[in-house]
Amino acid sequence: MSCTSCSESIESSLLTVEGVKKAVVGLALEEAKINYDPNITNTTRIIKAVVDAGFGADLVESENDANKVHVKLEGIISAQDMNSIMQSLELLNGVNNVEIDIQEAIVIVTYDRDLTGPRSILSFIQDSCTGSNRYQAIPIGRRFYVGSYRALRRRSANMDVLVALGTNAAYFYSVYTVIKATLSDKFEGQDFFETSTMLISFILLGKYLESMAKGKTSDALAKLTGLAPDAACLLTGYVNESMITGEATPVAKNVGDRVIGGTVNENGCLLIKATHVGSETALSQIVQIVEAAQLARAPVQKLADQISKFFVPAVVVAAVVTWLGWFIPGVAGMYPKSWIPKAMDEFELALQFGISVLVVACPCALGLATPTAIMVATGKGASQGVLIKGGNALEKAHKVNTVVFDKTGTLTVGKPEANSEHPIAKAVVEHAKNRLPNHKTQPSNGSTVKDFEVHPGAGVGCKVGAKTVLIGNKRLMRSFNIPIGLEAENYLLDNEKLALVAIDNKIVGAVAVTDPVKPEAARVVSYLQAMNIRTVMVTGDNRSTATAIATEIGIENVFAETDPLGKAEKIKELQAKGMIVAMVGDGINDSPALVAANVGMAIGAGTDVAIEAADVVLIKSCLEDVITAIDLSKKTIWRIRVNYVWALGYNVLGVPVAAGILFPFVGVRLPPWLAGACMAASSVSVVCSSLLLQTCKKPFAYSR
Repeated sequence: MSCTSCSESIESSLLTVEGVKKAVVGLALEEAKINYDPNITNTTRIIKAVVDAGFGADLVESENDANKVHVKLEGIISAQDMNSIMQSLELLNGVNNVEIDIQEAIVIVTYDRDLTGPRSILSFIQDSCTGSNRYQAIPIGRRFYVGSYRALRRRSANMDVLVALGTNAAYFYSVYTVIKATLSDKFEGQDFFETSTMLISFILLGKYLESMAKGKTSDALAKLTGLAPDAACLLTGYVNESMITGEATPVAKNVGDRVIGGTVNENGCLLIKATHVGSETALSQIVQIVEAAQLARAPVQKLADQISKFFVPAVVVAAVVTWLGWFIPGVAGMYPKSWIPKAMDEFELALQFGISVLVVACPCALGLATPTAIMVATGKGASQGVLIKGGNALEKAHKVNTVVFDKTGTLTVGKPEANSEHPIAKAVVEHAKNRLPNHKTQPSNGSTVKDFEVHPGAGVGCKVGAKTVLIGNKRLMRSFNIPIGLEAENYLLDNEKLALVAIDNKIVGAVAVTDPVKPEAARVVSYLQAMNIRTVMVTGDNRSTATAIATEIGIENVFAETDPLGKAEKIKELQAKGMIVAMVGDGINDSPALVAANVGMAIGAGTDVAIEAADVVLIKSCLEDVITAIDLSKKTIWRIRVNYVWALGYNVLGVPVAAGILFPFVGVRLPPWLAGACMAASSVSVVCSSLLLQTCKKPFAYSR
């Protein structure tokens, strides 16, 4: 693939296959992810659709057939060669079975995923083919002509069409001059055979450099994948989780705590149980999120996609107009004969200008402007502890002018329990156990708890024997018409967090819990406000507690005693006022608000539901990474715009120069071979521009 029109052609072809539900093609990654119904179609038909579209394809892995890989071979000349490859593969460690389709030149390998994998098998085949003289070398320019033929057959146009037109025009005119010269003693024409070969050579060199540069854009993904261990060991002691969290300080692990596969054991003794393996591990999920983000198209890419549809036809028209614009005035004597180089005539001069226009215009640079930047940014974000789920989230984050924070577990250190929506549940139970170490967890009178009910954002209720028990905030008590006495009201004012306890519609006690503010909270709020970003707190806690926390960290706008759906409504109210809102939360009760926000940011230590609902995951559970995400987004969008300016500016300037606009004034013209080199350089320069995002650092003002 060379430009967005290529990836769009492949997507269109894939979507015509019966049974294919969704297809996403990544230009920069040169990969496609296809969701299909295995009862209707199969991977062989899917690969055939790609080949019919004029491109090559290898199956890396199929989720429905994860231990089998289909490899399409090129350059095989006989059945004997196919059998040789099959015999070699059967000796490869981990390969269980090899099937070949001689007619289609396809090898189907079944393997043990614990011993080998698709990439190892592909590498083995490539090494085997490279080391053998039995396999033919495909002529270097063939890909452009085949690609252009198939593109035109689909009534579309891409970079291959421009290259094929330019090289063919130069080659066949050169053939014409040779034939003419042999038939006429007086004919003095100049051939352009070197133009075709040099043009293709420079373009291929440029594509090679571009591929190398694009490979570096996915370095972060490769490094993440490489962190997966080959074997499981007994972890003992403190665990260094820096590969996931970015924090080098070892984390102490106690009974029941989670450890992450691939993290480093430092000291002590710890027995671990594997609860997630394979694609379910934390590292695999991070890799999947980054891969999905790199394949997804950002809205800003729509401009390039629209331009690409008309780009090649417009260039062809410009080339024809250029040729006529020089040829007709030349024949009519409208410019001096001295302008025409020695051994050329008007036709040849005009032809060179036309060919230069064909090859200097580069749709590749335009198509690479967005995906390469997103690839680098999402990889960089992952290495900094910020998982961004796609270009859409990356683009929206740079517009954020309001950040809404949940309180408990987000601005404060309280952590929600895995099986409870109430962050103070564990603290209350632990305190009760400490105060009453010999007390049974079940009621002493033999009664059991029944009719347990959760009241989101308010509390819980249940039956203990014949008694009705309610534990929660003031809103819960009011909803059950339970009177709150003066003593309880005063207690509410004096305590940061309070859960009232009522038995049979009468308040009998209260539990107060202190939830310290995260040390970085005030710094983050201050920094956001310095960026002209408004900060808001939305919490289910009582107003006095919420106000006290907000005052401590510098948040002026507070919405307290708000249930989960109420949080989402507050987000929508802010959006209705024209604000671009980012919501930062960690609990199940934050999920509706995370979805409603323009950008949802989930604390990494939060619930799975919140993480799933969010657009951005802060792996380190550090509030400072809210700024990291926004800052990275701003830098990425700026880089994409620079790429667009470069790509469009290059074509706006390059085409007129190639058309000879400077030639009458300063005698400067762009020969076709040099135009080809310029075209290749433009793509490389755009990719290198995106790679500059690798140098992004966290804002100095709050970095540790």
